[in-house]
Amino acid sequence: MANPLVVEYLPILIFLGIAVVIAGAAVGASFLVASQKPDSEKVSAYECGFEPFDDARSKFDVRFYLVAILFIIFDLEVAFLFPWAISLGDIGLFGFWSMVVFLGVLTIGFIYEWKKGALEWE
Repeated sequence: MANPLVVEYLPILIFLGIAVVIAGAAVGASFLVASQKPDSEKVSAYECGFEPFDDARSKFDVRFYLVAILFIIFDLEVAFLFPWAISLGDIGLFGFWSMVVFLGVLTIGFIYEWKKGALEWE
């Protein structure tokens, strides 16, 4: 008698095996078909025509991360607004006020970040 766990996961293992075979065939075919004659320009660090200005491992300004995090937060807010607006007639007054509270919390957070100067870029 076969193990029920093996029978349950067998399709996943088959698909995984097929994916590995197809990916390996694509990589192998690219090595066989493509010409492998790189020149000095092609193997250089940058293909834009000039040498790099500074070391790539230099310190990165934290403000970029802060702006990215703020963008994700407010982008998710918009992603929640679309389904809410479409189903507003079905969810009733409770759904409306719960979204008002959600938007209020986000607005308070935005005002806090603004007052702290997190959006200033000098």
